[in-house]
Amino acid sequence: MKPFVYLRADRTDQALAAYAAHPGAQYIAGGTNLLDLMKLGVADPPFLIDISRLPLNGVEETPEGGVRIGATVRNSDLAAHPLVRTRYAALSQALLAGASGQLRNAATTGGNLLQRTRCPYFQDTSKPCNKRAPGTGCPAREGVHRDLAVLGHSTRCVATHPSDMAVALAALDARVHLLGLDGERDVTLTEFHRLPGDTPERDTAVRPGELVTAVTLPPPTGTRSAYRKARDRASYAFALVSVAASLTVEDGVIRHAALAFGGVAHAPWRAAAAEEVLRGARATEETWVRAADAELAAAEPLRDNAFKVPLARGLAVRVLTDLASRH
Repeated sequence: MKPFVYLRADRTDQALAAYAAHPGAQYIAGGTNLLDLMKLGVADPPFLIDISRLPLNGVEETPEGGVRIGATVRNSDLAAHPLVRTRYAALSQALLAGASGQLRNAATTGGNLLQRTRCPYFQDTSKPCNKRAPGTGCPAREGVHRDLAVLGHSTRCVATHPSDMAVALAALDARVHLLGLDGERDVTLTEFHRLPGDTPERDTAVRPGELVTAVTLPPPTGTRSAYRKARDRASYAFALVSVAASLTVEDGVIRHAALAFGGVAHAPWRAAAAEEVLRGARATEETWVRAADAELAAAEPLRDNAFKVPLARGLAVRVLTDLASRH
């Protein structure tokens, strides 16, 4: 076991100061990803700052009618919360589709967003990996990549983001609130996660030392939402492809549409091209297919994962069809 220093922070300013004083420190809450990476030798933080007891564990309605979710809210509690279940069904469904009950009882909102985008080569320290050691290469491109990206990847990395929750948040126009020594700021969920480009080691837009403090969702304004996930087994498996959608249909016409894919890219994939096709169109299966095809035209599958493209198309059509039938 490699030694490390542990500090439990009770206030956000204490956590930020501890990070500033200890280069290479990492925050830990539920630890469901970080502890695994430490056991594998992928992560080796010399200083751990426990933020699980910071006062960031509330779920509350905002004055505008949206919801604010604290960073340390447990996934299981969030999935069961009445505000989430009744107004943001896609988020509750995505949380319940993720991991196992035991992990959902430990994992937090902030930790879920910050879990590492990864593939088997990233987690195997005997193999080269640009995410783990920049410049060493990406063996997944020619190696085992069945489960990996078909959209937005680069020559440096084809890993996929594992979160179910983040895909739903992307479709629901979530914003992530951050706190650092320089003050507070917030970014959209789609800005929060990064595509690999030439720097796949950077998964998010979080600056050194910043804390995720909350996620906010806008009012649902009459929309219905849903999340579906295709995977190799019925539980405790990452998505091959997942779809989160939010839809408003009036008199057979689509007034609002938001769509996001999971399991296909280095980050949750907001489907802007598909949404452009959907807005103002008739709510028909032909529209769903055209929208999905418009988005997936940019796909660049590798040798063994081309099946993800028709799978994503079919899943998107199914989710949109189900949502339209409820209006």
